Amino acid sequence: MSASTGQSPFSNLRAQAEILDGEDGLSHLRAEFRIPTKADVKRTSLEQQHQDSTADDDEEATCTYMCGNSLGLQPKRTATRINQYLQTWSTQGVYGHFKPLDDSPLPTWLDADARAAKLMAPVVGADESEVAVMQTLTANLHLLMSAFYHPDPKGKHKIILEAKAFPSDHFAVLSQIHHHGLSPDTSMVTIESPYSEDAVITTYDIQSMISKHASDTALILLPGIQYYTGQLFDIPTITAFAHKHDIFIIWDLAHAVGNVPLQLHDWDVDAAAWCTYKYLNGGPGCIGGMFINSRNGLVTTAITDEEPERGYGKRLSGWWGNDKATRFQMQTKFHPVKGAAGFQLSNPSILDITSLSASLEIFELAGGVSALRQKSKKLTAFLEQCLSLLSEDAKKLFRIITPSDPDQRGAQLSVLLRPDDLLSVVQKEFEKSGIVVDERKPNVVRVAPAPLYNSFADCVAFAEAFELALLAAQKLA
Repeated sequence: MSASTGQSPFSNLRAQAEILDGEDGLSHLRAEFRIPTKADVKRTSLEQQHQDSTADDDEEATCTYMCGNSLGLQPKRTATRINQYLQTWSTQGVYGHFKPLDDSPLPTWLDADARAAKLMAPVVGADESEVAVMQTLTANLHLLMSAFYHPDPKGKHKIILEAKAFPSDHFAVLSQIHHHGLSPDTSMVTIESPYSEDAVITTYDIQSMISKHASDTALILLPGIQYYTGQLFDIPTITAFAHKHDIFIIWDLAHAVGNVPLQLHDWDVDAAAWCTYKYLNGGPGCIGGMFINSRNGLVTTAITDEEPERGYGKRLSGWWGNDKATRFQMQTKFHPVKGAAGFQLSNPSILDITSLSASLEIFELAGGVSALRQKSKKLTAFLEQCLSLLSEDAKKLFRIITPSDPDQRGAQLSVLLRPDDLLSVVQKEFEKSGIVVDERKPNVVRVAPAPLYNSFADCVAFAEAFELALLAAQKLA
């Protein structure tokens, strides 16, 4: 399709998007979110300084926000729930910990983490007792490794991770290895495909590395979805293969949670951690989440036993992991509650939990992640179609590095620009046209239509702006 025919190459796509949006049974959820206008994202002040009567009406239209893989948009009910929390604090003070209010939908602060775990459990496919909403992603990875990575320099001591792991995961592994007096030269193994130039790793690549190092590997850390390429890993198959070789495996689900259906309990996953500010829309730096398989969170002794610590696994401990029935007796003898909650340290931020729970309410309204995934597959496929119909001049300047198989990816498409020097100009053009996406230097644009608030029309708007941006960048190259 060429723009030289005199007809817009996007007219048919816009008509198709209108039909698809009309058929979308989840389109009403878009109204649950605050979508910035084009004028909003161009502002340099928190408040709008003055109303320009000559402003282009297009500037008051919503921007095309396809950056939920980096930071999800704010649900409208978030402000409502936070205001209810602030009102509780202002009128009840310390009583907010224990005193329920008849006209408030919020739990007492003592029970806020339990309610959040209940809302989170179906999102990750877990029993409520296997989920804790706590800390942040990297802190939770450290807590998990401190509990389940016990290296033996003469036996199992290695940690396997991917070569292009998110830097924080890489740092966490390095520091754990150093903490145990080991060297990453001998105790860290990285996986990369010998065949893919785009950092896509096959299940076979992973299994081959596990087989090669099984005899001295103590732990595996992998992402559910790879942050750079958007590749969805085969979590159940890889987990089962790790267990076959008696290796504990932890999954970083930062880009998977709220994006694809997860069945952590049924897949017999050992443990997992995630953040909540991407597809879960909890807000910047919001509280994290943790899954610990029920078999790894057992407590078989009572606090009154002579050696109660023999009844549960080693862990870093804090008073919020203490059994709630005895927590406020202020005893100095730690005894965890059974399940993931027993791995908590301090009382969680109620502000964070309130914000997160507001968004999780919308996941309930949507009918869960499986319903959202059906729409997500259609959205990302349509985005892929839109990009395939750009002009030949534009298509020479990029390629998609995310797997084309919908079952091997989430919402995100990672688009690699060629040559490398196009990215800065493309991003500046996006800013001018009100397109919000994520970049990974030197040359990748990550585009993620989120089914909770993105439309098929958004996909067309992105593609149209992308073509103009590419051609503008090519002229300046």
